[in-house]
Amino acid sequence: MSAPPPFVHLHCHTDYSLLDGACETKRLMQTVAELGMPAVAMTDHGNMFGAVEFYNAAKEQGINPIIGCEAYTTPLGQKDRSNARAYNHLVLLCQDQDGYRNLIKLVSSGYLDGFYNKPRIDKDLLARHSKGIIALSACLKGDIAEHLMEDKYAEAKRLAYEYQDIFGKENFFLELQNHGLDQDKKILPMLYRMSRETGMPLVATNDAHYLKRDDARAHEIMLCIQTGKTMSDPSRMKWDSPDFYLKSRDEMLQIFGEVEEALDRTWDIAQRCQVKLEKVADPFPRFDIPQPHSIDSYFEFVAREGFERRRPRLDAMAKAGKLRQPIELYYERLDREIKMIQQMK
Repeated sequence: MSAPPPFVHLHCHTDYSLLDGACETKRLMQTVAELGMPAVAMTDHGNMFGAVEFYNAAKEQGINPIIGCEAYTTPLGQKDRSNARAYNHLVLLCQDQDGYRNLIKLVSSGYLDGFYNKPRIDKDLLARHSKGIIALSACLKGDIAEHLMEDKYAEAKRLAYEYQDIFGKENFFLELQNHGLDQDKKILPMLYRMSRETGMPLVATNDAHYLKRDDARAHEIMLCIQTGKTMSDPSRMKWDSPDFYLKSRDEMLQIFGEVEEALDRTWDIAQRCQVKLEKVADPFPRFDIPQPHSIDSYFEFVAREGFERRRPRLDAMAKAGKLRQPIELYYERLDREIKMIQQMK
């Protein structure tokens, strides 16, 4: 009897999900290798800050890096500022170079055009940049899950069809999660039903925010840091389950044994995701340098010239007693920072 396909984590938060994800990249790859998994996804909240580090660390371990993001989507329109809490989650995975470029555009637009409490994107933007991207319906914060929680099955189904129209039939999946929460138990039967009625494929994930089950308490402390609370505060943000870790295939099979194909499908998706990042030989921009300067001397010249333009304002502030430090300390800091940048070769 042949061995079953490997399970691949397609929903994973590294430490670039700032003060929320606790999967440090190198330790993540070591854990994935120990579990015998050939691939893993990075789906940090609203950003791709760790993409290059994640990619390189995975390649060092012989693991296929799946670059993605758990995006913040808003139903109001990206530039609407009427409700800072009006956003949902959607998992986006890069299938190829087109997908990588499109995800960069989406994430960048979230910060540059749609930032309001979170870096938000909308479905119009998704539709324009969907090529090469595989989408999963996300966690309990996904809009499909939220509508199911509110017993709005028909609207949840309509949203699923909308995503299928945006990404294509082969590229949108209904995401199954079960961390032992009451909310999971409520919506899972409805997701099974939706898959039967629509033919949309199911994929099983675990919302991995830390590596081991024993890391749950450390993660709680990190959430306290994020929210400015203490562990003794009964109103602090707290997860009601210690199951948000990187589970083995056997652990996932115990949860989703009745839909084993949803586990196997993670490997199918992983094999489709083949982004390649080439090392940039010279990442710094090139500037025309006037004679007789070198790039270092011209940088220093421009920096000091800019400081001197600001010197009258600093002198006026010092005379009024509003300058925080003596002017000499500003010169020392300028010297130190010029030397530091000149060493960045």
